[in-house]
Amino acid sequence: MRPVRLMKVFVTRRIPAEVSTPELAAQSDFIVVACSLTPATEGLCNKDFFQKMKETAVFINISRGDVVNQDDLYQALASGKIAAAGLDVTSPEPLPTNHPLLTLKNCVILPHIGSATHRTRNTMSLLAANNLLAGLRGEPMPSELKL
Repeated sequence: MRPVRLMKVFVTRRIPAEVSTPELAAQSDFIVVACSLTPATEGLCNKDFFQKMKETAVFINISRGDVVNQDDLYQALASGKIAAAGLDVTSPEPLPTNHPLLTLKNCVILPHIGSATHRTRNTMSLLAANNLLAGLRGEPMPSELKL
């Protein structure tokens, strides 16, 4: 019988203080990025980040495209520095048809389907419609995203 290998899973809004981002990259078999895009997270997953990952690791981005330096991700995948990637988001969306990431067999790119449920899309439609109506009335938008 083959031994079972357990893995630590961090499910948290922030990386635990006792674990640095480089240490997390070095220890992880799978990295799923699910953070907001902020000045602090823009380009967070870059050449340095990918260099610290295991060659057998899988990188998954479900957050925002600009959290990842896609040129650096391409180099990491093409050189075998990391095993594979799955992207639900890219920058820009959709990627141009000649983008190098689309040529890789170890990179799967989805058409931003993370929010593709009937319930979520209906809620998004209502938020957009209510914002539009408020804007047309000259009122503050009830669901305005303030950057």
